[in-house]
Amino acid sequence: MGQGITGTIAYVDLSKRQVRKEIIDSHTFRKYFGGTGLIARHVLSMTKRGVDALGSENVFVYACGPLTGGPYAGSGRSAAGAKSPLTGGFGVGEGGGFIGAELRKAGFDAIVVTGVSETPVYLFAHDGELEIRDASGLWGKTTGETEEIIRQELGDSLIRVAQCGPAGEVLVRFAGVCNDLTHYIGRTGMGAVMGSKKLKAIAARGRGQIPIVDREKVREISAWMNQHWRDYVYRYHDTGTAGVLLSLQELSGLPTRNFREGQFEGAAKISGEALRDSLLLKRDTCYACPIRCKRVVGFDEPYKVDPKYGGPEYETIGSFGSTCGVDDLKVISKANEICNAYGIDTISAGVTIAFAMECFENGLLSLEDTDGIELRFGNGEAVLKVLQKIVKREGIGDLLANGSAYAAKKIGRGAEELAMQVRGLEVPMHEPRLKWGLGVGYGTSVTGADHCHNMHDPAYAVEGKGAEEARSLGVGDVPLPSQDLSLEKVMLLRTITNFRYFCDSAVMCQFLPYSPAQIVDLVKAVTGWDTGTAELLAVGERAHVMARLFNIREGMKSSDEKLPKRFFEAFKSGPLAGKVYTPEEWERAKLSYYRQSGWTDEGVPTEDCLARLGLMWAKEALSR
Repeated sequence: MGQGITGTIAYVDLSKRQVRKEIIDSHTFRKYFGGTGLIARHVLSMTKRGVDALGSENVFVYACGPLTGGPYAGSGRSAAGAKSPLTGGFGVGEGGGFIGAELRKAGFDAIVVTGVSETPVYLFAHDGELEIRDASGLWGKTTGETEEIIRQELGDSLIRVAQCGPAGEVLVRFAGVCNDLTHYIGRTGMGAVMGSKKLKAIAARGRGQIPIVDREKVREISAWMNQHWRDYVYRYHDTGTAGVLLSLQELSGLPTRNFREGQFEGAAKISGEALRDSLLLKRDTCYACPIRCKRVVGFDEPYKVDPKYGGPEYETIGSFGSTCGVDDLKVISKANEICNAYGIDTISAGVTIAFAMECFENGLLSLEDTDGIELRFGNGEAVLKVLQKIVKREGIGDLLANGSAYAAKKIGRGAEELAMQVRGLEVPMHEPRLKWGLGVGYGTSVTGADHCHNMHDPAYAVEGKGAEEARSLGVGDVPLPSQDLSLEKVMLLRTITNFRYFCDSAVMCQFLPYSPAQIVDLVKAVTGWDTGTAELLAVGERAHVMARLFNIREGMKSSDEKLPKRFFEAFKSGPLAGKVYTPEEWERAKLSYYRQSGWTDEGVPTEDCLARLGLMWAKEALSR
């Protein structure tokens, strides 16, 4: 097809063992792009109200975007989505690695999977073909074993694999999709959807070329990044994403002991600097990226950690470290290895364990309930024992494998106030008492508490690249304080959020220092489309609204969009002592978000909103 897309989507019916390919026109791709946008379109249009997230009628979509696989940094991401078994709403996540590029070079922009296979299978994309292959011998294997066996079976060490691990097979509701062993589409339980369909993996080997219209312009943008990334994001190379840990600690923004506190006395022991200076073996990367932000660790004592599973990033260190009160990097690294080998989201896993720890310390869980494990904050060995039970759904792990919201309802007696989740998705390692706009973003996110398609207030509180980004997207009132919920802050949140939804549709890494203007130039160079920031923002908003419509169809109401009570309680010490918004202020900001978006006061997109975005067809899907 040219113009930056292969145009080919594979539709796989596992119940019938059928594969068909469909060429999608350029206009459709320009409207929905890929990633989150393409996923939302398929999930909304192809499912019925009340579909069982773990049933045959759920639709699982693995999608790339026009920018995936190009010869420039940030092009190594791919996305997966479906109805979430964790939240009951729209589920989507993005991950890095190499398989997205490989899938596009194999001739596919997306794979849409329906039905359930009678026996385990995996899909193999190559040379414009998609095969359904037997995976009976892979069922129960760890992610490392699975990748090795698939490569041996297909006789090619360059095969790339996206897979659900054993945790997805036993339907842990926050199981993720493992890309290339160390990269994760972690959030909202997409690994469990794969497991429910008996779809063990998607393997890809591509020898084709990514279609690009203006290769000279692409080389120019790529050369700029290669020359300047050190000026903006060297810290990601040096200390990984965990390089932000000590600065968040200083600001009282480091989640500690299930978000009761914002500072952790053991922060220096688990920082990115501490990891760099002790356990780091090497740095890894994604396709075409020079930054190499991924950590690789390995050691033999007091337990073995295999370096093929990479190493912990900030979210993992925060969730298993400060959030659980653990200051031992070896424990955290072992927890990371378990999650990667079995295939679960480190954020939901760590925050759910922290919830269980607080329940235990408050007498809501007994030793009998926890299989004799002293589940107290700071007990690293307890974290590892419970984590092993979660990935296998054994004992207390069977309860916690459903997530903190479900577990809290089962435990009762006030446990629900201890579950740090929004609409079923555990809160990531970013404190809304530090980042007020982000807190509103947690509530209004289509997936529940999410930090990726969200705004991180400190970046827009000072002059710098964040403020420049906001102005280029049409928001003039910057900088704005982090602790601010003004109408101007809500407008900033809404704009940045929609741009992030675009990036997730493109599919493009958000850690790189491209300006919006450079991303526009990249889209133009790859596709040949005469576009601008207004159109790209509309792509993001369209994806956002489709996902929201899905949630509304599945029963989500404005009253469900709320934060845990704890986030309205001020810290008693540290820089944020006494500083917090009231529930009334937060609700006013949420209402402003609705109105600025063209939604009703109940959060439902109006017909005018749908018409503006070219989504009038969604009215029928909403009523189905």
